[in-house]
Amino acid sequence: MASDDGLIVSVSGIRGIVGESLTPERVTAFAAALGTFLQGGSVVVSRDSRPSGQMLRHAVIAGLLSAGCRVEDIGIAPTPTVGIAVRHFQSSGGIQISASHNPSPWNGLKLFGGDGAVLSAQQGAEVRGIFESGEFRRAKWNELGEVRVPLDPAEIHLTSVCDNVSVALIHSSNFRVMLDGNGGAGGPLGVQLLQAFGCAVVEMCCNADGFFNHEAEPIPAHLGDVAPMVERTGSNIGFALDPDADRLALIDEQGNCLSEELTLALAVQYRLSQQVGPVVINMSTSRVIEDIAHQAGARCLRSAVGEANVVALMREQGAIIGGEGNGGVIDPRIGWVRDPYIGMALILEQMASTGLKLSELVAALPKYSMLKTKCVIERSQLASGLERLVARWPDASVNRADGLRLDWHDRWVHVRPSNTEPIVRIIAEAVDDTIAAELCREAGECLKG
Repeated sequence: MASDDGLIVSVSGIRGIVGESLTPERVTAFAAALGTFLQGGSVVVSRDSRPSGQMLRHAVIAGLLSAGCRVEDIGIAPTPTVGIAVRHFQSSGGIQISASHNPSPWNGLKLFGGDGAVLSAQQGAEVRGIFESGEFRRAKWNELGEVRVPLDPAEIHLTSVCDNVSVALIHSSNFRVMLDGNGGAGGPLGVQLLQAFGCAVVEMCCNADGFFNHEAEPIPAHLGDVAPMVERTGSNIGFALDPDADRLALIDEQGNCLSEELTLALAVQYRLSQQVGPVVINMSTSRVIEDIAHQAGARCLRSAVGEANVVALMREQGAIIGGEGNGGVIDPRIGWVRDPYIGMALILEQMASTGLKLSELVAALPKYSMLKTKCVIERSQLASGLERLVARWPDASVNRADGLRLDWHDRWVHVRPSNTEPIVRIIAEAVDDTIAAELCREAGECLKG
């Protein structure tokens, strides 16, 4: 939820505008809250490339040291690398200083547990409670933590990805790949990985300098200047990363930006061709992944929206892959965090093994149209609005695990309240644009009564 001055505090961390809602005092307090929750121990600290991260790094370290934690400072690193570092160093937890896909003025903290996954909802709620109470663990002068600079865990991350695909097969294809790092934390490791695969890499803003060449979120609307470069450079595929590198967008060889939903779809499709097992996605992710799983004879399960919820259900069900439709691929062989690098690897190996172009792989997928809208409604009116939706469509299958999701054989609509604003998000998917738009329109009208 958002505070009066705009600081967003959630179970996964905090986020705000630097110098306004996000101040060093608050960052120090939130880091101290995590240190209190962990009762000391070792904590990995990293940041994405935003210029404000250097200032916030000092605040985070101060908060952790004050709670008696030892800090493993790995510098600028992708978010999934933080999860790998936590496990490798056998740390108690981790903090990534990042505002993910938010614009440059924003920054925040993302919290990890000792398993290298984002804190669960329950754990995050405990940290939030400590932060709001201000009752922190305070180490004595001779029990304060220390800061260490360990070996760079990027090589461990790279090796982990390479060990789970056929590097030789990808290498034999001599792919040319355009990579848009957009000045974020993920560019350097992305270049290293693609070079390890024998790809000729066309680099676009792959230095982790924090200066974004376009809007941070890697969606088609923001990649208008980037996408044509794939065809112009003769690349077989284009990859685009968000600032902290936990989301992956695709551009085909003709310079067409693909829906972010298709990143996970292609990764799931290829992973299931290797091994059949459960797949977990969230309530708002495209049905194309359900179709792919069913075609492969695998179960596809849906969790509440949120990376921590997806991971929790993946663990419970023994899923072999999962993720979210925002370009987030989670492969438990690598870690319990959305990881674009295994996403790149699986899709390149799929292209190499099939001999198909990216556009041809996409053309063979089931076709759906998704629309995302929102409706302003007070929280007190939401329950009655959801009941009107159920009554409006009595023939739909009902799922109340996260707001309300209504399913038919050829379409669905998901309605869920925002955690930060007095709005409801309405997402619909159908076989064409008209039906999806009509679902969103009718859902909005029903909610308002």
